[in-house]
Amino acid sequence: MDAAVMHSALVIGTGLMGTSVALALRARGVTVHLRDVDPAAARTAAALGAGTEQPPSEAVDLAVLAVPPPLVGRVLADVQAEGVARHCTDVASVKAEPQHNALALDCDMSRYIGGHPMAGASRSGPLTGRADLFEGRMWVLTPTADTGTETLNMALELVALCGAVPVLMQASAHDRAVALVSHAPHVVASLIAMRLENAGEREVSLAGPGLRDLTRIAEADPALWLDILSANATVVADLLEELGGDLDRMVVGLRAVAAMDEDKRRGGAEIVEAMLHRGRSGRARISGRHGTRPERFEVVTVMIGDQPGELARLFSDAGRAGVNIEDIHVEHAAGRPAGLVHVSVAPGRTTPLREALHAQGWQER
Repeated sequence: MDAAVMHSALVIGTGLMGTSVALALRARGVTVHLRDVDPAAARTAAALGAGTEQPPSEAVDLAVLAVPPPLVGRVLADVQAEGVARHCTDVASVKAEPQHNALALDCDMSRYIGGHPMAGASRSGPLTGRADLFEGRMWVLTPTADTGTETLNMALELVALCGAVPVLMQASAHDRAVALVSHAPHVVASLIAMRLENAGEREVSLAGPGLRDLTRIAEADPALWLDILSANATVVADLLEELGGDLDRMVVGLRAVAAMDEDKRRGGAEIVEAMLHRGRSGRARISGRHGTRPERFEVVTVMIGDQPGELARLFSDAGRAGVNIEDIHVEHAAGRPAGLVHVSVAPGRTTPLREALHAQGWQER
């Protein structure tokens, strides 16, 4: 259970995300092989210094699947059948559907872990790739009960080489989170931008930085976003339905503000002001600098056996205790048929974690 060291990688899909991963790995000395259904895209990425189009002569340490969510399962099955990589991950922005598809295709889930770097741009293609795209950004990993320790460590190595911050979550929890912070906001930005489509030139000319910031993400490729939204449709729809209720309430408040009756105006103003205050409060919860994390974590170290699924059981026990694992490091324990897992959690969360793990029979070191 030694820490993973990546020497070689295969990046499948040379759009923004794949090319950026490849550039970051090349900058850290990793040999990168590139593959894309569009040979021109792979050639462009190679010309940018992202790697070589030549296929690997032996199995690489890690295959990174930078393909749309609906394709992850099929590409994973093909890669594993080909035997071209020892471990696999992906960078799709939805995690539950690819995981379900991979299971349905009988993929080896012990050598696969889902991943999603929380970074991107409004434009796609290899020419938009940047080696520093992931610097300081969150990178979610979604291990399952079958995820092998070596595969997890290799994914953590990938995150580290790209300069990102690892976050461990269950696939369904990830999809709920990104629906809230990414997918639903994208739809809202597009709907607001739609209002401008038939607006007069003089009206549009008055647009300032506020509207530009609000609608910037609506520039993204609609076909790409259709794939993303389709893979997370129910969760996004639920959030938009809740938002619709809030919009209805705001409309009621504003209609009342415009009424002739003083009591109605006062009541309407209270509704509007309360919702604006709640919006301000919600905005304050977003870090001023993307990717900012607490300056320090507290660490709990436990022994873990070599049995399959032990690491996932640890995540599950921590999750049931309401403790979010912020980072994790696995190392070999000399002279023992087991390893040490150093679990990093937010300050003040070690006590409930220790109590929960002790109750489940974990041995702390």
